[in-house]
Amino acid sequence: NMSVTDPTAWATAMNNLGMVPVGLAGQQLVTDSICVPGFDPSLSMMTGITPINPMIPGMGLVPPPPPTDVPVVKEIIHCKSCTLFPPNPNLPPPSTRERPPGCKTVFVGGLPENATEEIIQEVFEQCGDITAIRKSKKNFCHIRFAEEFMVDKAIYLSGYRMRLGSSTDKKDSGRLHVDFAQARDDFYEWECKQRMLAREERHRRKMEEDRLRPPSPPAIMHYSEHEATLLAEKLKDDSKFSEAITVLLTWIERGEVNRRSANQFYSMVQSANSHVRRLMNERATHEQEMEQAKESFKNALTGILTQFEQIVAVFNASTRQKAWDHFSKAQRKNIDIWRKHSEELRNAHSEQLMGIRREEEMEMSDDDSGDNPSKKLRVDESALTAQAYALKEENDSLRWQLDAYRNEVELLKQEKGQLFRTEESLTKDQQMKFLQQTMQGMQQQLLSIQEELNNKKSELEQAKEEQTHTQARLKVLQEQLKSAKELAEINGHDESQANEINLLTVALVNQEREKNSEKRSQGLKSEKEALLIGIISTFLHVHPFGANIEYLWSYMQQLDSRISANEIEMLLMRLPRMFKQEFTGVGATLEKRWKFCAFEGIKTT
Repeated sequence: NMSVTDPTAWATAMNNLGMVPVGLAGQQLVTDSICVPGFDPSLSMMTGITPINPMIPGMGLVPPPPPTDVPVVKEIIHCKSCTLFPPNPNLPPPSTRERPPGCKTVFVGGLPENATEEIIQEVFEQCGDITAIRKSKKNFCHIRFAEEFMVDKAIYLSGYRMRLGSSTDKKDSGRLHVDFAQARDDFYEWECKQRMLAREERHRRKMEEDRLRPPSPPAIMHYSEHEATLLAEKLKDDSKFSEAITVLLTWIERGEVNRRSANQFYSMVQSANSHVRRLMNERATHEQEMEQAKESFKNALTGILTQFEQIVAVFNASTRQKAWDHFSKAQRKNIDIWRKHSEELRNAHSEQLMGIRREEEMEMSDDDSGDNPSKKLRVDESALTAQAYALKEENDSLRWQLDAYRNEVELLKQEKGQLFRTEESLTKDQQMKFLQQTMQGMQQQLLSIQEELNNKKSELEQAKEEQTHTQARLKVLQEQLKSAKELAEINGHDESQANEINLLTVALVNQEREKNSEKRSQGLKSEKEALLIGIISTFLHVHPFGANIEYLWSYMQQLDSRISANEIEMLLMRLPRMFKQEFTGVGATLEKRWKFCAFEGIKTT
């Protein structure tokens, strides 16, 4: 944030960069070894690591600033081939562009027309090692230095007037303008350097975290009889009990308990159980200490409250007319403020003391204090009088506050009555909307259930019609059978003819049943379907647990590549007496399988 027009600040900045201006006594404030390495301010945006700035005043690297009243004086610089004349010291320093990160290249303009590359190198070699010079025909060039701090020294020459030799020709003179230049090589080297510094910083932080990380717990030794004996001794020692009980728990969880070591583990568990008695004794001791601390705290509060009462009594006596008339207005005001403050503190302490006594009374009631009348709470008479006086003062102050609060409550009720009504109406509207939505959902479910019921009724009616039709056919066949038997008896046929008639009737009944089943199954359409049924039946017969449709289709595709899985599934669904579908598995492993069930309908006699 340095002012460009302030020559004193400019001299300070040049001195901080490691260059003492010509004619200015003193030594460098910061050496080049500190200026060169370090984090860039934009490093935190690239890597997320906060950079460490060596120029922080707390680091002890920044000495006190030089005196501000020292004027900047630039002198003439003599070279072999040319002479550099300084600019007017009263003029502001020449402006420069924003410095690119990692800048090692400068732009030099205003060169004399007759200036050669050797002359330029001779002039700017004084700033540092030059790695490259790119000269243009239009009186300017770009110079790349080996280090970044050399660029600042070259910027120092900006504004100088350059004259070649002692010539007065216009082509042999020019005013230099040195500025920062943007170069890809500089930016690439800067990025590499920042990445290296970021790696070093990450490594340093990781080492610091590893150093500060708490150590890992010691490894639990493996079970052995010797270790178990040592552990049993540790369990009896109060100082080593916590460590020993951890080892015992680890052994039990590892499964070290067996028939051989059960007695030893039982003795260790018994030692752990005996430690409970010591813990209960410690708890009783701590509870006793806590009771003593409570008692001392209560006594201290009682003494403080007594002193508060005395102070408030002094203030009340001062406010009476005998003494009050002799005080000035400012003194009365201060006494009134002190009195109110003391009363507030006294009331707060009395409430705290009352809270402690209530807790003690509740504890006594929980411990059946009614059975032991000797344990009743004893209250000091002075504390009771102080408490009664405090309650009286509170009653007087709260009485006036109550009237004000009543008026405020009535006003608030009138203002917020309408608001509550609107909120109640909004909640009722929301409930009505929710109930309407649920009613609509229930109506839709009812309609779907009614449709399913109608479909079931229609199917039931069709089944009843088929049953009545089959019964009628059966009666007709029975009548035909009777008439055939009567004719056989009349005509004197033998038993063979009667059997033939019975077989004929049975065949007619079976034919009628087959016709009904064909109507239901819609029959086979082609010879190809019959062939497929035979192959599928054989395949499923050798798979008693069934097969899914993909497995069946992959087998059938080897015989006929044009067949599809959908065609096979439709064929299986058309024959429910031969093939049935079952579901196996649960959840994500649920699978549909087809089984051959034609032999299940055959009943052996």
